[in-house]
Amino acid sequence: MVNMDYKKLSIPELAKLISPSSAAYLELKDRGVLRTKNVAGELGEFFAVDFYNKNAKLPNLSIAPPGVQNVDALSMNGEIYSIKTVTSRRGTTGSFWDPESIEKNEQKFSYLLIVVLDNDYSLDMILELTWKDFFKFKRYNKRMNNYNISLTNKLFDEVNMVFAK
Repeated sequence: MVNMDYKKLSIPELAKLISPSSAAYLELKDRGVLRTKNVAGELGEFFAVDFYNKNAKLPNLSIAPPGVQNVDALSMNGEIYSIKTVTSRRGTTGSFWDPESIEKNEQKFSYLLIVVLDNDYSLDMILELTWKDFFKFKRYNKRMNNYNISLTNKLFDEVNMVFAK
């Protein structure tokens, strides 16, 4: 990698380095890692599926087709995985929509994987929650009319920590 003096670059030049037209972004897109402009989310999905597929004790996963709410990966046994990515061990997941069906306990997925990336966008942690775990730890966001999960010590202590640095 080439060392660059970023302090000498203009704001537009810096923005281009992290844009969807940047060489790194385009290479990740060509490799099938990025399918949308949600870079952190797509990297989290890639790292989770890659980690599961390289670990003989975990089920093999494949990325689900885009466009299905709360379905990001599927196991060979037909289990549905929702994958949410955060960039801090103190983060809050993205949204779980359709609060009415969640309140009725209509199961949307078999497992929720919460992927934590560090500041370098490297894999820091993977948490695996069952639907029962999700139902216990979900929090309602009244303003957005959806649910999310905050990462807390209690969550870390009570759910399956598949991987931690």
